[in-house]
Amino acid sequence: MDLIDLSIVLTCLMMSSCNSQRDDTPKFWNNMAQNDMRKALQMLPNNNVAKNVILFIGDGMSISSTTAARIRRGQIQGHTGEETILKFEEFPHVGLLKTYPVDRQTADSASTATALLSGVKTKYYLVGLDATAKRGDCASSKGARLKTMVDWAEQEGKSTGIVTTTRLTHATPSSAYAHSVERDWEGDVNMADVTGNCRDIAHQFVYENGHIEVAFAGGRRHFIPQNVADPEANFTYAKYQRRDNLNLLDYWQQQRRKEGKRYKYVWNKQQFDAIDPDHTDTVLGLFAPSHMQYEIERDDGPLGEPSLAEMTSKAIQILQKNDKGFFLLVEGGRIDHAHHDNKAKKALHETLALEDAVREAVRLTDEEDTLLVVTADHSHVFSLGGYPSRGNDILGAVDDVPEQYLPPDRKGFTTITYGNGPGYENGNRTDPRTFDTTTNDYMFPSAVPLGQDTHGADDVAVYARGPMAHLIHGVHEQNYVAHVMAYASCMGINKGHCVHYTIINTGPTHTSQTALIFIVCLAQILLHIRL
Repeated sequence: MDLIDLSIVLTCLMMSSCNSQRDDTPKFWNNMAQNDMRKALQMLPNNNVAKNVILFIGDGMSISSTTAARIRRGQIQGHTGEETILKFEEFPHVGLLKTYPVDRQTADSASTATALLSGVKTKYYLVGLDATAKRGDCASSKGARLKTMVDWAEQEGKSTGIVTTTRLTHATPSSAYAHSVERDWEGDVNMADVTGNCRDIAHQFVYENGHIEVAFAGGRRHFIPQNVADPEANFTYAKYQRRDNLNLLDYWQQQRRKEGKRYKYVWNKQQFDAIDPDHTDTVLGLFAPSHMQYEIERDDGPLGEPSLAEMTSKAIQILQKNDKGFFLLVEGGRIDHAHHDNKAKKALHETLALEDAVREAVRLTDEEDTLLVVTADHSHVFSLGGYPSRGNDILGAVDDVPEQYLPPDRKGFTTITYGNGPGYENGNRTDPRTFDTTTNDYMFPSAVPLGQDTHGADDVAVYARGPMAHLIHGVHEQNYVAHVMAYASCMGINKGHCVHYTIINTGPTHTSQTALIFIVCLAQILLHIRL
């Protein structure tokens, strides 16, 4: 603990502003605000070069999702919940991102992930391509390929990794390495009528991006031939398996052997747990035929699946062996899926699983040299309201509603609702006060009947800590994030500042840096005069 941290603790103790104080007094709120302000006044920007960058994307993690997850976390811990702070909400720098793609008011995950990873906004359903390409038109991808954080990191000799609970070939993870005019071209089975030289996303991962050191995800079905049984013997996935008879998993392992790499391919929890990061150069883990299980239902036995936090921890331990640093993408991908089904409990627990992964990253990395960015790709039509009492179950019906404020049918209503989706009840609502709304698969009510809820068009939050995290502020276009990450880590298109930072940050720290800055500037002035 440094002196600043110690002073904050002492201030809290002297002012009796710690959590033990009652929150129904002015003193509590005044002391809390004053303490927060003191911490803000002591905050200095971290101008170091980011050796490592970790981008966390909560797919569909709207601001309302974060609020509800925060309350859910606190209530699980036995508190009222509203006062809880998620780990990434402790980060010192926060902003808002506008998520619309080039051609839509509301985005999909491919266009938004492409913006976050490449620094360029593109069209709906395009993966790793700029907006000159046209959806479904193979020929239009020529000349439209974008470089991403993965490409830039590899150019600098850094290691790279992808961790997700979705299929590895899904929209968000594929935007880190693939280029496709159709996000649904995950395997060759999806491209039966496609003409041209376009390759499916699974093929691209193995044949064009096998150099990614760590990949943990679901989605085996697009990597194995139709005549090869999935190791979980789930034959319902055979129709999604490859038609070209290529076994991409075999090929990936063959290439790693040729390169002399210490490699692992794993598909269950037992094999995952056996990975020794110190003796592993590269690993591919595909833990499900399709998407991985929801965290609240996850089988954590030997034949089950690792958690998002466990995958993140293992990935960091493998990647950080590279002295030049790493870039890691971590996606909490199933927040989105649960929201699409109006299953809010699952969505909130997926959000908490992402928070657990962030906690692991905080534990394993140093704020001085690692930039952590947490954001969402887009929102959902998910809302909270209805004046429930403080501490009322976030998954329950609004309590203590006066008779005159009940709806015309005189039935209760839940705090959580969706603007659209499968939870629509066709005008004949059941009263949520008469049954359990906290089950895993309860579909919360929606206003418009749809097979799935839609994404939302509202802004999403972005949180950051580490080198150059202060550049995350205010309201920006979503593609801004990639430029901040690249600038902070001296990668990509803007590296003119990097020589200066190298000089400053490899020397002594604190006050002696001022002397170094003066010497560098003086040398530049004298050189200019001489010329």
